[in-house]
Amino acid sequence: MKAVCFEKFGKAADVLQIVQIDKPEPGEGEVLVRLHASAPNPSDVKKRMGSFPNLVDEGYVIPHSDGAGVIEAVGAGVSQARIGDRVWIFNAQFGRRFGTAAEYVSVPSAHAPKLAEEADFEIGACLGIPAMTAHRCVFADGPVEGQTILITGGAGRVGYYAIQWAANAGARVIASASNADDEAACREAGAQIVINHRKEDWPGLLLEATGGEKVTRVIDVEFGANLEKVLDVIATGGVIATYSSTQDPTPSLPFFRMMYLDLTIRMVIVYAMPRAAKEAAIADIDAALKAGKLRHRIAETLPLDECARAHEIIEAGKVRGSVVLTI
Repeated sequence: MKAVCFEKFGKAADVLQIVQIDKPEPGEGEVLVRLHASAPNPSDVKKRMGSFPNLVDEGYVIPHSDGAGVIEAVGAGVSQARIGDRVWIFNAQFGRRFGTAAEYVSVPSAHAPKLAEEADFEIGACLGIPAMTAHRCVFADGPVEGQTILITGGAGRVGYYAIQWAANAGARVIASASNADDEAACREAGAQIVINHRKEDWPGLLLEATGGEKVTRVIDVEFGANLEKVLDVIATGGVIATYSSTQDPTPSLPFFRMMYLDLTIRMVIVYAMPRAAKEAAIADIDAALKAGKLRHRIAETLPLDECARAHEIIEAGKVRGSVVLTI
């Protein structure tokens, strides 16, 4: 099969190679998927750059956790009825070397849920990290109906889905964006109020828009960089669910200020989601796709041979939607 791999860390154009390797065989509890789409995420880019220093110790790595395709074979313990299922894939390259940037991948059957007929493979490849992370951020701390939620970076991969999960569940959603196009995307997804986080006094603008009402939950894309201002707008007893802190990866916490707000800080990463949370996300994604209640942002669609270009687009940070490789 054709696959993309890297044997050392470095720039995408320097280390990502197109190779021909043996097609995998499904092991016990696994399914073999003929992939039609693969979507790199920022975590995949970071792995290629060396965020897991031991990743290549045992040999080359096929990157990417997310993808979509059709089951062609099953391993021991998996029903033959799964053959022919259209599926989307998550966690393909977590804790293992071989991900979805290839024509085939073998993954645990539970990591290949059925893909609703209403969604194409390109959409299926966008669901693993973005949609599941967003679902966990929104629902990990209970129902959100009637709550006021701030979603920072609402036009981004995770933020765009988080707005939809929260709005569809009955929350009042406030999103932050940095330009008119992103503001429009946030409103399209269901945000009732959008503020510009590039403005120094965005907390004041938020409170002015809500009549002084503070938010009960925050879903945050830049925990360290945003924390001080988030504390200006979050209510006592609120929850901050955060899935990234790229600009300030080792933030200092104003402990006493946070303690007197009785805050809960939840760190979210899809790889470590409890099994029940994954199952809930999968069920809600399936229902939303079938009902046509999820919008998707695909910024670029490229062939597998242009995997390095896809990584470069993500690293540049100039697109808000997903980048999808067709296979």
